[in-house]
Amino acid sequence: MPKSMVMDGVDRADPHTLAAADFIPEIGVVARLPMRTVRMPRTPYTSTLKPAFDRILAVVAIVIAAVPMLLIALAVAVRLGTPVLFRQTRVGRFGQPFEVLKFRTMRPDRRGQRLAVIHDRRRTHKTDTDPRHTALGQFLRRYSLDELPQLFNVLRGEMSFVGPRPELQSVVDEQYQPGLEQRHHVKPGLTGLWQISARSGGPMHENGEWDLSYVERVSFRTDLAILLRTPAAMFGENTGS
Repeated sequence: MPKSMVMDGVDRADPHTLAAADFIPEIGVVARLPMRTVRMPRTPYTSTLKPAFDRILAVVAIVIAAVPMLLIALAVAVRLGTPVLFRQTRVGRFGQPFEVLKFRTMRPDRRGQRLAVIHDRRRTHKTDTDPRHTALGQFLRRYSLDELPQLFNVLRGEMSFVGPRPELQSVVDEQYQPGLEQRHHVKPGLTGLWQISARSGGPMHENGEWDLSYVERVSFRTDLAILLRTPAAMFGENTGS
């Protein structure tokens, strides 16, 4: 059996094989099953409270993180120059594009060519040998500090604190399995179920069962549990993309 088909002693080729590591109390067991039709619960939380909480928490978080963000911006400006922010179009709720914000972490691509993302792995995969890497950037990405500007995406209503991570349009168009677009029933998030899971490795589009499970079970309890588990994932080994 190919090594890539076995993870944590579990046969990934068998969709009925489950692992204890896939169990999260607020969600249950997340298995690698074929794509299916999912529906987001229509509750006061999903329709009103979650968007309100997002904006209130975003304001509080921006105030708390203002000084660290200013220091990071200065460090990026000194080490990498301006602009300090990296802007990239991602797919949001209902498939609507929006501009996600991050602190710059890599040197510019000196080739100066606009190549299709699907044919240019350097634009989608940050390998350890990528010549654009910087020590500052690696530190910021390791602890997700480069994503602090996305608090403004949350404040603008483009993202939520909890939800599937926003994906590139090219990946959605060319690599999604049929049905995976249902992850866009909810707003993309700063953190999500996959990011705190025991299997948060590999491309996001190959781990869509986590996002679909979240869409089906989104609730205050689920979001709170994911938020509480996020620090351990950030500072541990289960860091997602």
